[in-house]
Amino acid sequence: MNTGKGGVVAIDLFCGVGGLTRGLLNAGIDVAAGIDCDESCRFAYENNNHARFISEDITSLNPDVLLREYHNATVRILVGCAPCQPFSCLTQKQNQSESSKWHLLSYFGRLIRIIQPEIVSMENVPQLVSKQPFIDFLKTLVELGYNVNYSVVRCEDYGIPQTRRRLVLLASKYGHISLNAPNSGCKASTVRDAIGDLEPISSGCASKNDSLHRCQNMTEVNLKRIRNSRQGGTWLDWPDDLRSPCHKKKSGSTYGSVYARAVWDKPGPTITTQFFNFGSGRFGHPEQDRGLSLREGAILQTFPHDYEFFADGDSPSITKLARHIGNAVPVKLGEVIGQSIIDHLSAVNQNR
Repeated sequence: MNTGKGGVVAIDLFCGVGGLTRGLLNAGIDVAAGIDCDESCRFAYENNNHARFISEDITSLNPDVLLREYHNATVRILVGCAPCQPFSCLTQKQNQSESSKWHLLSYFGRLIRIIQPEIVSMENVPQLVSKQPFIDFLKTLVELGYNVNYSVVRCEDYGIPQTRRRLVLLASKYGHISLNAPNSGCKASTVRDAIGDLEPISSGCASKNDSLHRCQNMTEVNLKRIRNSRQGGTWLDWPDDLRSPCHKKKSGSTYGSVYARAVWDKPGPTITTQFFNFGSGRFGHPEQDRGLSLREGAILQTFPHDYEFFADGDSPSITKLARHIGNAVPVKLGEVIGQSIIDHLSAVNQNR
């Protein structure tokens, strides 16, 4: 099985700005195209990965589009991370049955049933494991003759500087496949390792050398709050007059990880679409009186330091860029997935 054009070729569904694609490319897998209905992801995806961005909704996607992209591939890989908001901890109390995103995994399964790629990979939130869409997805794969393996992984075990948990599934027509185990004795990457060398900036400001190294302007009360915050602490460290009324209620005592600073010498918080907001998690800078910058969030997601998220002359909002970054598969996790696939194919070749 040769890699490259006509050999091992992947297509990335729900590709976003290309975290998973970049990881596969780093592992040596050719990615022909990414599919996503969010046109605003096109520049970052194509500019950094030199793969085609196809702006399509998976619910109406013609499978022939994918078949054309595979062209003469001898091993076709279909990967994807369906939008995970309906399954996340942050939405567990919502009426998930009303969310159309519950059904995106079934459309993923439909494409697999029609195309029957040799390898499939899916990445998502751990809460999906017990949900019916995932159970149905597994049933589809087994019915089609795939050997399926899935597990919930700790991203920090793979050198990703976040305390992030993700469900990773691999399936193969060739036999047993599994995600490579973390390197034994591998030291966890920390916030300091990841972003400690970035230049200091102030609340609401940006670096003159990197337009993505910018952060949201904090209100006066939040500036007072972060000045009274310590690394790894909580809002309980603040004087009583700085505490929010909701925190003073009995129910507020459970929200200890909001309005908090990250810790230099530990892996960072899970990067969400709200990582720029000091009040949404442990998203305060460890030392500087501000929230995390967009570049810091991207680096904690293991995007390369020079990954470009928008074209010169454009100025997307912090909210939009944070959504792109927070929704991405960490690049290094994508690389682990890609290397696991390569190792699996090598083992198949050796046994032939």
